[in-house]
Amino acid sequence: MLVLGALIVIAFLISMNTGYIRLSPMDVLKTFFGGGTDKQDLILFQFRLPRIVISILIGAGLAVSGCVMQGISRNALADPGILGINAGAGLVVMLFISFYPSTSAAPVFMLPLLALGGGLATAALIFALAYQRHRGLLPTRLLLTGIAVAAAISAATLVLTLRLSPEKYQFVATWMAGSIWGTNWKFVLALLPWILILLPYVFFKANAMNVLNLGEAIAKGLGAPVSKEQVKLLTAAVGLAASSVAVSGGIGFVGLIGPHLARRLVGPRHQLLLPTSALAGMLLVLVADTLARWILQPSEIPTGIVVAVIGAPYFLYLLARAK
Repeated sequence: MLVLGALIVIAFLISMNTGYIRLSPMDVLKTFFGGGTDKQDLILFQFRLPRIVISILIGAGLAVSGCVMQGISRNALADPGILGINAGAGLVVMLFISFYPSTSAAPVFMLPLLALGGGLATAALIFALAYQRHRGLLPTRLLLTGIAVAAAISAATLVLTLRLSPEKYQFVATWMAGSIWGTNWKFVLALLPWILILLPYVFFKANAMNVLNLGEAIAKGLGAPVSKEQVKLLTAAVGLAASSVAVSGGIGFVGLIGPHLARRLVGPRHQLLLPTSALAGMLLVLVADTLARWILQPSEIPTGIVVAVIGAPYFLYLLARAK
């Protein structure tokens, strides 16, 4: 965890120096402590820092959400993107943005709530279709149901985009590719309460997740209220994923890679696994966003594409190893 924290700090410093207008490390240091020019203040405090903070927040939110879903479903391939939670949240956000201006203050703070509604509805549909009365949640059934629902929602989203104006279509297409479009402090304030409330709650439930990971029958035998805990944790996981998607676009695979990396480093106990997953997710999204801004300067590519380049081969590797 200390190593991951140190790597995040290094990536943070590199990201502040990365962009079309280059600021030297000394310029960044002077500007950070109030000694920079007006142009340097604008670049650092209004453009780069909000985006860096949002990258860190959505990395933690998506990774912990994936860790919770893997724990309650006992499915190592569970991820809010693969299971369709991100697609459901994104569909509602896309509809809202299509019909209302996204620059006013009110819609910015409404986006996480709207995304939560879409994510919860999608999660309820997936779990209702995957749940079997006598056998509970079967990992393979859950994965296949999630992939099917995600495909259906993505198809509906594409059909709806055909009705948009060229300007809004361009925005939605970029958003769906995983572009961190909320890059000012209003979006940080809209996302921050969700992360600050839901992350500590999930960390508090680490022991309950350890019990649920033993299997539904054993957890019930130990006296755990399995259904109630699953609903509470699922709601928290969807809240983390949906609020992150509201400002990050369709970034996938963070909830898959983060927990897997953390599990290899600290083992399966959720007291350590959850915070380590958060750190791994922060590092992954921060590095991916920095690369997305640097690779094709002065243009930039969506952060979700960089994450997908890393995540898709890893997902196929895990799928090949799954029994």
